[in-house]
Amino acid sequence: MQLTGAEIIIECLKEQGVDTVFGYPGGAILNVYDELYKHRDEIRHILTSHEQGASHAADGYARSTGKVGVCFATSGPGATNLVTGIATAYMDSVPVVAITCNVGVSLLGKDSFQEIDITGITTPITKHNFIVKDVTKLAETIRRAFAIAKKGRPGPVLVDVPKDVTANRTDYEPAAAKPSHSVHQIGEDLERERAQELETALALLRESKKPFIFVGGGAVISGASGELRRFVSLMQAPVCDSLMGKGAFDGTDAFYTGMLGMHGTKVSNFGVSECDLLVVVGARFSDRVIGNASRFASNAKIVQIDIDAAEVNKNIPVTASVIGDAKDVLAKLNERLGQQEHDEWLAHIVRLKEKYPLKYADEGLSGPYMVEEIYRQTKGDAIIVTEVGQHQMWAAQYYRYQKPRTLLTSGGLGTMGYGLGAAIGAQVANPGRQVINFAGDGCFRMNMNEIATAVREHLPLVEVVVNNHVLGMVRQWQDLFYEKHYSATVLSDSVDYVKLAEAMGAKGMRATTREEFNTALEEALAADGPVVIDAVIDCDDKVWPMVAPGAPISEAFTAEDL
Repeated sequence: MQLTGAEIIIECLKEQGVDTVFGYPGGAILNVYDELYKHRDEIRHILTSHEQGASHAADGYARSTGKVGVCFATSGPGATNLVTGIATAYMDSVPVVAITCNVGVSLLGKDSFQEIDITGITTPITKHNFIVKDVTKLAETIRRAFAIAKKGRPGPVLVDVPKDVTANRTDYEPAAAKPSHSVHQIGEDLERERAQELETALALLRESKKPFIFVGGGAVISGASGELRRFVSLMQAPVCDSLMGKGAFDGTDAFYTGMLGMHGTKVSNFGVSECDLLVVVGARFSDRVIGNASRFASNAKIVQIDIDAAEVNKNIPVTASVIGDAKDVLAKLNERLGQQEHDEWLAHIVRLKEKYPLKYADEGLSGPYMVEEIYRQTKGDAIIVTEVGQHQMWAAQYYRYQKPRTLLTSGGLGTMGYGLGAAIGAQVANPGRQVINFAGDGCFRMNMNEIATAVREHLPLVEVVVNNHVLGMVRQWQDLFYEKHYSATVLSDSVDYVKLAEAMGAKGMRATTREEFNTALEEALAADGPVVIDAVIDCDDKVWPMVAPGAPISEAFTAEDL
């Protein structure tokens, strides 16, 4: 049968099982939106307040479900407004397909109205991108885009379609979505192809007297939680994680020691510095994790398990590596490892836990207190989304994530303005779950227009604004390392977030004490629409522990140490 390009786009989305698209229309993409209107009972469209919100919402949808998130934007500024969201997804390996429409083929390269070379712009921040100038190649390209987004180490793919291609007709043959070349299939021949890698790794695992396991986002992506739990039990080793690895291993488990790195626990930082073997599962040795690279885990041999060979020996030299999907590699290791015993080492880690617990002030409203109260009232079962800054670190430190895909946060790019859009995506994808976005007041200013989107869509998400009237994390650095020169970090204006929320149709509440916050949160969790809680804290609250820039993680310090 003959279809227009716009019809082909919608049919291909239906083939891929897409049920939701986040976007913002414009002239170049009107043909697609007109066709989407005809299929509005099959594909839900969420009109965000800004295209960046659409890209973050697609990201939050993908992170919370493991499916591919989809966003639409028109040409020119519509397309460029997706760039930050695409880069955020790229840095954190999130499968997103962004479909943009451009000016007609005959107008390309002529500085036409709202023309932009979006494929050129996004080449460094996508797994792949396409511009489709021939309608006969459109269906194949969209199918390839979804396959690439899901394959191996996932990531964003952009498809740009000139407007005349969306209007042109061609023969279209329906096709069932092919099973993705998923991360799990990559390891099917691991026994044969990676036999030596496995043998080397097994030997190191069995020789170790003081092993430590470090878990990253790859373990979440691969769905390796069950295999990881079994591996930890066999190894009898303590476990730490990265920001992206939260929930891959149960944060309430006795083997768990907390996050590693600049704002990691002393237990994790000291333990990794003392261990004789570090097993790294799906983590890429970010600079915020390793601190001084030359002194990171200097007493340890390192075994790295990763699906992306490019990550091996990129930032930290390793003793051995096993390339493959974390779920499959751990399953292979579990089959052959045998029970290990490290009682003395584990007892030492327990003593470190007793000596260096995470703690904060006993009185007054603070970020850590709010995170723990959110954990208490949600019974640890919420999807927590964050912006970037001090509140993000508190959410990572004090909420005990027991399952994967329950912390959605911008780790690699550190995108202020990510959280509210991502929370919308997560809430749309998980209508039966409680979604809470934990935001700083500086971050909230960057995306607060999306409260209007949440109201329009009747989404019962909760926005907690940790309001210290400063850019908290930058101020913390200025306080510690820049002689208290608070340059451009004081938000000393009169923005009223309660009135702002109410102006956009949401419920707004303010909390300045623990009791007020407890009551506001209880009301917010019972509400049937979006709620904004303006939670006022001291401007000089800090995230502890901390590792100074350029220092080894073994030199983590707290306020008491200063």
